[in-house]
Amino acid sequence: MLSFVALIGILGWFIGENYLYISGYASALIAIIISTIVSISSYYTADRTILSLSKAVEVKSTDNVYLHSLVENMSIASGIPKPKIYIIEDMAMNAFATGRDPNHSVICFTRGIIEGLEKRELEGVIAHEMSHIGNRDTLLMTIVSVLVGSIALISDWFTRGAFYGGSRKRSSSSGLFFLIGLFLLLLSPIIASFIRLAISRNREYLADATAALITRYPKGLADALAKLAADTSVLNTANSSTSHLFIDDPVIGRKNSWLANLYNTHPPIEERIKRLYNM
Repeated sequence: MLSFVALIGILGWFIGENYLYISGYASALIAIIISTIVSISSYYTADRTILSLSKAVEVKSTDNVYLHSLVENMSIASGIPKPKIYIIEDMAMNAFATGRDPNHSVICFTRGIIEGLEKRELEGVIAHEMSHIGNRDTLLMTIVSVLVGSIALISDWFTRGAFYGGSRKRSSSSGLFFLIGLFLLLLSPIIASFIRLAISRNREYLADATAALITRYPKGLADALAKLAADTSVLNTANSSTSHLFIDDPVIGRKNSWLANLYNTHPPIEERIKRLYNM
């Protein structure tokens, strides 16, 4: 998170020094304040947006007693308030949690994962998502996604200005310094994405470990992940902006090359299964 703040501050400083008629320090402060305001706004609205994008529908306790019972059991075991339950009518096997805090949380399941997993396996998945809620990952990754988007927008706006409008204060900057700053501006969305991926992968490992602690049965989640790895169905409502929320990446195909793993929002599923079995 500090890396994001530093990156936004550096971009703001460079833009102020080269494009705006204010000091770089003032521009950096403005950029950080704006990103903070956007993050606070997303704090209250992101969960509704994500559920809408996923075409998820709330399920009442009378509609699916079995699923509500499992979630309630995991809620008691974890000490976390029972979240609302949503379902995506898709046979791909996946699930995610969202919400700004444990008192305003949601777990969303696909129809495929409910029907495709046995009870102990589904309990492992529920415990994993409850862990994300308890560990505040739902809030963390929402803010991270907003910051990545903010950096991408800043970079896009001002690189367009650099190529088509030129620098308003270029005479006060050395050519080499300007090129270094412009290079950073171009690379900043990639740097921000790598920070997001690193955070997301670490939080998945933590949620797996916490789920094993809640259920006292790590094999349940490990077996569920093995079934998810074998599932070839495509979740049509998922996209790159929401893929990091799911228990398994629904967007990027499962490839074993180091280059493919570098861009995945999740750690290799084989490594997650191995760690769970070692518990």
